[in-house]
Amino acid sequence: MNQPAHLDGQEKQLFIDNLRRFLAEEVAPYYDDWEKAGIWPKSLWQQFGEQGFLCVDIPLEYGGYGVSFELSCVVIDEISSAGFGALASGLSVHSDIVAPYILNLGSEEQKQRFLPGMVTGEIVGAIGMTEPSAGSDLQRIKTHAEKSGDVYRINGQKTFITNGQHCDLIVLATKTDPNQGAKGMTLFTVDCHAPGFVRGRNLDKMGLHSGDTSELFFDDLEVSALDVLGGEGQGFINMMNELPRERLILGVGCVGAAQGAFDLTVNYVSERMAFGQPVAGFQNTRYKLAEMKTEIELCRAMAEKYTASFIEGTLTSAEASMLKLAASEMQGRIADQCVQLHGGYGYMSEYPISRAFLDARIQRIYGGTSEIMKELISRSIV
Repeated sequence: MNQPAHLDGQEKQLFIDNLRRFLAEEVAPYYDDWEKAGIWPKSLWQQFGEQGFLCVDIPLEYGGYGVSFELSCVVIDEISSAGFGALASGLSVHSDIVAPYILNLGSEEQKQRFLPGMVTGEIVGAIGMTEPSAGSDLQRIKTHAEKSGDVYRINGQKTFITNGQHCDLIVLATKTDPNQGAKGMTLFTVDCHAPGFVRGRNLDKMGLHSGDTSELFFDDLEVSALDVLGGEGQGFINMMNELPRERLILGVGCVGAAQGAFDLTVNYVSERMAFGQPVAGFQNTRYKLAEMKTEIELCRAMAEKYTASFIEGTLTSAEASMLKLAASEMQGRIADQCVQLHGGYGYMSEYPISRAFLDARIQRIYGGTSEIMKELISRSIV
């Protein structure tokens, strides 16, 4: 494959301007309705694809731009900053988790079968890891794939699956040998329209309301040896190798969301009057804003540093975990303080800051909890 192309400043700004325009015209007017409905329309995926905002760093031969991962970070940062957390979550799973799995682990046939459609939004991707009894501890999964000749029959269930209602493709983690622990895990590319694939309910969440998060069930779902992704028995090590990018993009999204909440709050306290002056005129408000801006910029610098490391191929699992830990905890603090500076209005659903607060809470849980991040980081120290 050719080396990724790097956009110059003018090209990147043009891309950002187009993305912002699209979000303002095609997302912002409808987002509240989607939040109330608990899901955005599936047609939005193809709209994003038509505009070139999906899987941007996929190579040209599979329909992408063939650009640096940095542009993918721009997409998630901008969507998060605009306050569309559910969209950022769904798109990051599609573009920054599922697509790289296919690109890095897939056969040429799998790449040709899935990646062009993922770039256009005709194929929506999901990843099936978490189960009711297995979250961060992936070795405990029970979904199993029993081999019979060249056919595997998959039975089991997954939960908390982002894009579960919309997905056409799922990268599914299974046990092919329950007696081998981590070495008995295998990934499959699964057609979500195949017999035996059953979508459960769209889960009712605290935040990220318009992002479909689903239960999925597998009842004698048949796949072939051609659907094995990355080799039989190699599923666990392949997942571990792909996690740094996942945690990196989650950290980028946290920084963007915190910036968006901060910007809303600066505007609010500059206009809201109390005791004859703007709320921004009080020393406490100014000091809080100074503290928040400093926290955001620290995490932004960390994200930029580790993004550069990822592009160079030197990002470690511990570094990605540090960013995810720092940025997700920071986002939670920023969202809370921003609600406080909004006063009673911050508690009202009609004010976007309340959504930013609710959407922030999951960041310390999914993609690996803060506690798991601390454990992984500590292992690199002692």
